[in-house]
Amino acid sequence: MHTVQSRLPTEARDTILPHRVHEHSYEIGGKRLLEGIPFHTHEGPCTVVLGPNGAGKSLLLRLCHGLLQPSAGTITWAGVAPAAARGCQAMVFQRPVLLRRSTAANIAYVLRLQGMPRRQRRATVVEALELAGLVPLAARPARVLSGGEQQRLALARAWALRPQVLFLDEPTASLDPAATRAVEALLDQMYQTGTKIVLTTHDLGQAQRLADEVLFLHQGRLVECALATAFFTNSQSKEAAAFLAGKLVW
Repeated sequence: MHTVQSRLPTEARDTILPHRVHEHSYEIGGKRLLEGIPFHTHEGPCTVVLGPNGAGKSLLLRLCHGLLQPSAGTITWAGVAPAAARGCQAMVFQRPVLLRRSTAANIAYVLRLQGMPRRQRRATVVEALELAGLVPLAARPARVLSGGEQQRLALARAWALRPQVLFLDEPTASLDPAATRAVEALLDQMYQTGTKIVLTTHDLGQAQRLADEVLFLHQGRLVECALATAFFTNSQSKEAAAFLAGKLVW
């Protein structure tokens, strides 16, 4: 993979360790869904996983986060398996699960589960709410928030744990343009605090706005891995070129 210049401050960049995937594959019932995907994410850049529906994007993130085990090959984060590195990772899904509690209590609950002292929890909850622009909604039941507000709450809740890397599976797929931009602005703020972002999307505009590097998947294979600027201006594979041209790729 090419060397990518991180947009992170040096002090934040120095704390992040690489994610490596060594020729891993995944199959169910004898059907191979991901095939021999080798790559490693760099320390700072925002990594966007692109590809048409069914390419294996969501599956790849679940494997990287340790929610699934590869059928072959290995995945490591900072030299250890994802399950053992769960404490320095977080993942947010397209439709986040929120507790039947207030906006603030949703964040406080996960911090309490991690054993954070009460005084520190209170300060961290306020910080996360401020970052996500949710302070006015702190006492509102989380489940009556709008879709965009719920997604920002899910992101704030994940960020409050200070993960080194945050995996996002189509985080704005069901949101309108205004809510999408609000989420993207929040992701940039989180990125600037030192959290590496790895997200899947099929939205080319979003990928161009956020990506430093692109992993392009097609039919369960890693077809192209490149700097975002190179990928969008001079893609090297016919599959990526067709995808960028708006043609369906099966």
